[in-house]
Amino acid sequence: MHRRRMLMKSDIEIAQEAQLYPITEVAQLLGITTDDLELYGNYKAKISDTYLKKIENNKNGKLILVTAINPTPAGEGKTTTSVGLGQAFGKLGKKAVIALREPSLGPCFGIKGGAAGGGMAQVVPMEDLNLHFTGDFHAITSANNLCAALLDNHIQQGNALGIDPRQIVWKRCLDMNDRVLRNVVVGLGNKMDGFVREDHFVITVASEIMAVLCLADDMEDLKNRLDRMVVAYNYNGEPITAGQIKATGAMAALLKDAMKPNLIQTLEHTPAIIHGGPFANIAHGCNSVRATKAALKMADYVVTEAGFGADLGAEKFFDIKCRQAGLSPDAVVLVATIRALKYNGGVAKNNLDTENLQALEKGIVNLEKHIENLQKYGVPVVVTLNAFVSDTPTEINFVKKFCSDRNCDFALSKVWEKGGEGGIDLANAILHTLETKESHFAPIYQDELPIAEKIQCVAKEIYGAAEVVFAPAAMKQIEKLEELGFGTLPVCMAKTQYSLSDDPSLLGRPKDFAMNIREVYVSAGAGFVVVLTGAIMTMPGLPKNPAAYNIDVTDNGIIKGLF
Repeated sequence: MHRRRMLMKSDIEIAQEAQLYPITEVAQLLGITTDDLELYGNYKAKISDTYLKKIENNKNGKLILVTAINPTPAGEGKTTTSVGLGQAFGKLGKKAVIALREPSLGPCFGIKGGAAGGGMAQVVPMEDLNLHFTGDFHAITSANNLCAALLDNHIQQGNALGIDPRQIVWKRCLDMNDRVLRNVVVGLGNKMDGFVREDHFVITVASEIMAVLCLADDMEDLKNRLDRMVVAYNYNGEPITAGQIKATGAMAALLKDAMKPNLIQTLEHTPAIIHGGPFANIAHGCNSVRATKAALKMADYVVTEAGFGADLGAEKFFDIKCRQAGLSPDAVVLVATIRALKYNGGVAKNNLDTENLQALEKGIVNLEKHIENLQKYGVPVVVTLNAFVSDTPTEINFVKKFCSDRNCDFALSKVWEKGGEGGIDLANAILHTLETKESHFAPIYQDELPIAEKIQCVAKEIYGAAEVVFAPAAMKQIEKLEELGFGTLPVCMAKTQYSLSDDPSLLGRPKDFAMNIREVYVSAGAGFVVVLTGAIMTMPGLPKNPAAYNIDVTDNGIIKGLF
């Protein structure tokens, strides 16, 4: 029997039946007074800039990153584990805070669902978090599209900067999966309707403004980053920035409140700071620097996560976020499930409940590669199995020994079923790791490496590629970026989340594959170079049967079908 039947309730039903503390009481657990909050109803609030300045000199707690193997249809439960671990620290009497990303509306109505955790390990209010929340993503969308409007208006009003309409790189955005907007034509109509040109949309979480907001330390840093965003090139091939089209101040005004981290709670009232939400497959995949730094000043243990598998989210957490923010993680939790490992071993989804050591042994190579990758960064690793009732003792012991042989602590997690109580073994394993193993964190490559060599480093060291194939256009783009002075920036790889390679059908631990680089461009405000691999899209589409079909609201205002 699948463990999800054990509780006989959906995630949203569990969340709606929870008894929430007023957010002012949750804040008091961290020493935050009502005066330091900006309330959004009874159960969510923004933390004021005044309070963030007040705690700047506090001692930092321990930073624990939660990541996972490559996602599969069998499920891994990274956010569920993060939430349950925070609750488990509370059960042990430890002062802990969870720092997570905000969900995008696109997946909520698409295939992935929300990002509030699951079962007895959720952040609440779940519906608010997954639907609009405090409006941060809407602010980012508006700022992005204001920049686009000002850019087109500059061209319409005489084009004093000599912007080449064929070299506009700024895209409009929308926080929804909408494939038909990937490539559009704008400006149709008469002369007053603008310059006719091809344009493009990305999903809001792939917007550079999302990355800028998540990497900025404060308003001054935010404005500096907005100012240097490259939006187009002129007829001489020189970059035109958002500052040059006078967009910075107005964008900053739209983002003023969105810059403030959001505070909510778990089902067991552990404080959770939720802020920012770039995807890891097409962006840098981490919550905001402001939220993480604030959490470290508030608690002894901070549990954060990075999107998708460790090849994407963790790599970018280390090589982009930690590099820019000066963060140094103390331990990493690597989440897997026996079901997902067997899926990597070739077992069909409907046969995953049957014990199959042969498939487990074949598929565990995916876990092995992620362990090796994380250890390359010098950070101690704890592997946790997110438990299902179909897991057998023989299978669990096989994974436990596999991890022990690779110098990883191991723990079984039952947080979906039992909440914090089910994460105590994991919490104790992390405490043991923190006490017995030092972190010697360092990024995988140096700033001074040329862009192409950074790409090759990630592709070969982290993905396991045998070679990297650059499209001629990509090589020209790299040469141009280095000429313009962007060669020292880290790289942000856009790649499928389903495989270590750029081919989503290659499961397990692919070998002897080529990584194909088709496009490279700079996000100068965010401070990284974006690298598009394979067929990755920055505007997702909806599946054949989107989750939206099952979502509704009752006559008395109760939302149903959200997950």
